[in-house]
Formats: sequence, structure tokens, C-alpha cells
Amino acid sequence: MRDAYCRTGRILALTGLLQGCGLATALAGDVSLIGVFPGKAAVLAIDGGNPKTVKIGQTWSGVTVREVERNRALIEFDGKRRTLNLGQHYRSEGAQGDARQSVTLAADTRGHFVTEGTVNGAGVRFLVDTGATMISLSAAEARRLGLDYQKGERRTAVTANGHAPAWHVKLNTVTLGAIELRNVDAIVLENSSDTALLGMSFLNRVEMKREGQNMTLIRRY
Repeated sequence: MRDAYCRTGRILALTGLLQGCGLATALAGDVSLIGVFPGKAAVLAIDGGNPKTVKIGQTWSGVTVREVERNRALIEFDGKRRTLNLGQHYRSEGAQGDARQSVTLAADTRGHFVTEGTVNGAGVRFLVDTGATMISLSAAEARRLGLDYQKGERRTAVTANGHAPAWHVKLNTVTLGAIELRNVDAIVLENSSDTALLGMSFLNRVEMKREGQNMTLIRRY
């Protein structure tokens, strides 16, 4: 019996030592950048949990914030430094569980979800809009992206300002955080100057989970 108590005592002592050194603390498997305070701190979500504001130089769940700029943050994680754009996430190579591509977004002060993404590799700022049938781009944005949209199917779109010329196009790739979709339908509006809308041609291919001010998108296929 005494030997059993001794062994138990040694195990508890070893556990306490590991916890004191931070070795028994589970490290993050998935890190999302959902907010920034440029030059000060980053708002991170770890493994889909509640967000936390982490100041430059601080470490949380194995993630150290090194730099924070307008729409991105430099973090140190998994022994490597990585730059995350706002709305982007990174999954550790050793992470377990659901390995599907996902991204966590934070609502702005008006309750809108605005995030940085890419179209055919070029940066685009999207407003998530479940009321839009397809991704919507202005003609000016399409030209900036190098899209020859006038070769697409000609249509007439109904907008807040009335009817407007539009073209149905296919986007080679649309990326949002860790999610990359190919061959995505979009509409280009000739007279629009609005922010690009992330419509249902993208959103139908992801699961949307809303928790408070955060929305997580998980790729379906």
C-alpha cells in the first residue's frame, strides 16, 4: 500500500512539474485572426473557442503575437512565424479533429461580416451577403482583377438604383482564409461601385455556424 501511495505521489509531483513548465497545457491546433488593433494587439480564436485579445509579445495557447498591422498579424506558432490576414486561419500540422478548411469571421460594429479574400489570387475585400445569389463584383473591381467579364453571359440585374447591365462569369478560384473554392459563379455589375459581395455561389458550398459576434465557415465540398 505504501508503494502505491509513493507511486501516486511521484505521478502527482511530475504532473505538477509539467504544468508548471507549461508542458501539460494543450497547445492550439487551429488559430484564426478575427480582429486587429494595429501596433497593439490581435484578436485570436483558438480551436473555435471564444476570442481573446493578445498583445504584441504575449503568448496564448502556444501562439505568440509578433506584429500587428492594418489587416494582418505576424504570429509565431508551431515553431514558425506566419502572417495571417484578417479572417484567415491556420491549422497546425499536428492538429487532430475536423481537418476541413474553415475560417472564423468577426462582425463589425454594424453587425456586418467584412473580410479579406482573394479572387484568382488577387486580394478582394468581401461583405458576406446571404441575400446575394452569387458573388457580386463591380466592373471596376473586375477590371482590376484582370477579368475579361464582357465575354461572359450578358444579363440585366435589378439593383437599388434600377436595372443595370451585368455579366455572368466563372471565377477560377475564390479564397477566404483557409477555404479555397474553384469554378465559382459570379456576377459583374457595370454601374456598381459597392463592396464585393460574398454571395450564395460561395456560401452554399460551406457550412455557416454563428456564435454571438463570430461566424465560422467550414468547407462542404
